[in-house]
Amino acid sequence: MTQEINKNMTIAEALKIKPQIAAVLMSKGMHCLGCSIAAAETIAQAADVHGIKIDELMEEIKKA
Repeated sequence: MTQEINKNMTIAEALKIKPQIAAVLMSKGMHCLGCSIAAAETIAQAADVHGIKIDELMEEIKKA
């Protein structure tokens, strides 16, 4: 069973579980997928920095 992604996971953790979310994140302007920030920043923190509504982002991630 695949682990479900949640907003408190780091971007790196989420990408390991579901690599196809990279396209969703990139489409939102979150281009730092491979950098050191992705290893420490949660999806929620990144959404906040980029001015993205976390609930909407998580819906898109769930559908990816």
